[in-house]
Amino acid sequence: MTYLTKLPAVLLLDDGTVFYGKAAGKIGTTTGEICFNTGMTGYQEVFTDPSYFGQIMVATNAHIGNYGITHDEVESGHIQIAGLVCKNYNIAYSRKQADESIQDYFQEQNLVGISDVDTRQLVRHIRDKGAMNAIISSEILDINELKAKLAKVPSMDGLELSSKVSTIEAYTFGDEEGRYRVAVLDLGVKKNILRNFDDRDVYAKVFPAKTTFEEMEKDFAPTGYFISNGPGDPAAMPYAIETVKSILASEKPMFGICLGHQLLALANDIPTKKMFNGHRGLNHPVKNIIINHCEVTSQNHGFGVVPEAVRASDKVEITHLNLNDQSIEGIRVRDKKAFSVQYHPESSPGPHDSRYLFDDFIKLMS
Repeated sequence: MTYLTKLPAVLLLDDGTVFYGKAAGKIGTTTGEICFNTGMTGYQEVFTDPSYFGQIMVATNAHIGNYGITHDEVESGHIQIAGLVCKNYNIAYSRKQADESIQDYFQEQNLVGISDVDTRQLVRHIRDKGAMNAIISSEILDINELKAKLAKVPSMDGLELSSKVSTIEAYTFGDEEGRYRVAVLDLGVKKNILRNFDDRDVYAKVFPAKTTFEEMEKDFAPTGYFISNGPGDPAAMPYAIETVKSILASEKPMFGICLGHQLLALANDIPTKKMFNGHRGLNHPVKNIIINHCEVTSQNHGFGVVPEAVRASDKVEITHLNLNDQSIEGIRVRDKKAFSVQYHPESSPGPHDSRYLFDDFIKLMS
C-alpha cells in the first residue's frame, strides 16, 4: 500500500476556477467533463459504471474508500471514470470482506484523483455554472500549462463514446435453458442489469454496440430486445438509432434504460439535449403517472429528451416524470411493445423501487 495523500494536486475547471488538494490514486494527469454524484454509498459501482466513461466524478459524500474495494462488486471489467474528486480519501478501510484499499485499486487501474477539496464549494460552483471540462494533475502544478492541455479536450456534446466501452465480441449471460431470450445491445451495459434478467429466467446475449438488428435476429432469434445505458451524446449515434427503428418495425418487445431511453425517443423523431446539470445520485423522486405511484430512483445521465417534443408527439406517451424538475423519465410507444426509462431500475447502487420494470418487460414477452 502506497500513501500519496500528502503530495500536492490541482483541479482546474474550464472556466478558470482552480482548486488545490492532495494526490489520490496514481500520480499523473487526467481530463474529462466534471460532474457530481450525490449518493452516500456505492462508490465502487459508480467508478465502474460505463456510463461515466470520459467524466471526472465529484463525490459529494464526505468519505470515499472507507469500506474498501471488493472485486465482485463491479459493474464492468474496470474503472470507467476519468478521475475522482473527493473530500476525505480513506485508504484504511473497515469492511472485513474487502479485498484491497481504494489506493491500491486506483494504482492498479491507473486512476488519477484529488482529495482534500472543498466539495461543497465545488458542487455549488458546478450547479451554478453548468457542466464543463476539467483537468486534475499531481505531476503538473503550473496553471498555464494545465490550461493549454485542457483547451484541447473536446466537449461531451457531440461525442460518440458507446463504441469505446462496448464489448468487442458477443457473449451470453444466464441459463441457456431460460424461458426468455433477450438480445442486449451493449452501449455500456451494467452487470447488475444482466443479473436482473438472469433472476427472471432470461438467457441473454450481449452484442457489440454497432451490431445491426438483422445480425442479432439471425444469430440469436431473441424473444425481445434490450437497449442499454451508456456514455456520450445519443444524437451522435445514428447506427444505434437505426437499430432501434428496425426493432420497432419487427414488432418484438423492447426495453431501454438511460441511453436506451434517449435512443427510443430519437427513433421516434423526438430530439435530445445536453442538460445544464445532469441527474446523478440515488434519491431522485419519479412518478409513474400510469399507476399514480412514486418511486425513489438511481440516476446517471447528462443528456435528456426534449419535454416539449415528447408532449407534442403522436408516436409516444409519457409514463414517468421527475418530480424535481418535471423532466421526462419514461415513455412508451403507442401500439408497440416498446418502453423505456431515463433512470436505472437495476439500482446498483440505490433503492429497489423500480425493479418492477424488468417484470413489465417479461410480461411483454410472455
